[in-house]
Amino acid sequence: MSNRKSPQDLSVDELRWLLVEKRRSARSARLEHYRRTGRVVKIASDLDSPPLQSWRSDVLTEPPIERSRGRRVLDGFLLLIEISAVLGFVFILFNGLNVIRELNREVAAAIEQPTLTPTPLIGAVVLPSGHLPPTSPGGTRFNEEEIPEHLRPLVQTMFNAPIPTPGAEQAIRIQIPAISVDAPIVQGDGWEQLKKGVGQSIGSANPGQPGNVVLSAHNDIFGEIFRNLDRLVPGDLVIIYTNQRSYTYIVVDTKIVQPTAVEVMAPTAKPTVTLISCYPYLKDNLRIVVIARLQTGV
Repeated sequence: MSNRKSPQDLSVDELRWLLVEKRRSARSARLEHYRRTGRVVKIASDLDSPPLQSWRSDVLTEPPIERSRGRRVLDGFLLLIEISAVLGFVFILFNGLNVIRELNREVAAAIEQPTLTPTPLIGAVVLPSGHLPPTSPGGTRFNEEEIPEHLRPLVQTMFNAPIPTPGAEQAIRIQIPAISVDAPIVQGDGWEQLKKGVGQSIGSANPGQPGNVVLSAHNDIFGEIFRNLDRLVPGDLVIIYTNQRSYTYIVVDTKIVQPTAVEVMAPTAKPTVTLISCYPYLKDNLRIVVIARLQTGV
């Protein structure tokens, strides 16, 4: 009776071993066939190969360990260089941003213009409306004697100054109910302008705006518009009209000054109207000045 096992009786390991042996036998047969036919040259047998342990011992010798340590040192050095380069780049970038910010600040400062305060091109020498009274020898005329002789050409130049183009916000009419004044307002306060009504000093503020609206008129000629300014008391109304609306001012002060007291025409922080005329009646050697502050628009 045969002792050979059938494939069904073999274990998995036994079947695997049989398969490996079969493949090895087939491979050996092919190699032997190739040798006999001269297609393969035998170089060395498997028995001539050095043992695995011997080969591993040849590879794992001290020099490769030394090269590995040197490589680690080199890698650390390169890493240090890279970190330094990154830090240097960050520093240059930060410094560059500061330089750009400083340059922008300097350019902005150079471009920024100072706040300009409008001032008349030519300052007043004397207060407007000055004239000789109609009772004087030769009749009424502009009073040049109030002006220092060396400044008279300057005043003449002021009389010839161009009149600005009318605008919607310019004053065109004045009412003072307490003294029955209702008169037109023209631009300019020279001799010719005051023949037409109340003159607004060129360069003074428009009604309702912060600043000083300087208005002047005669008291004993050309309609005697401002004859009764001395009757005004604090609380009286001065109404100024433009093409768009009206503004109501409240009288707060009245003063008598010399013709050279031009400081009353200076710009003011609050909306103000300053009324100027010669004083006293038929003498005209002084000026009466009435100051009013804006109350409400009507």
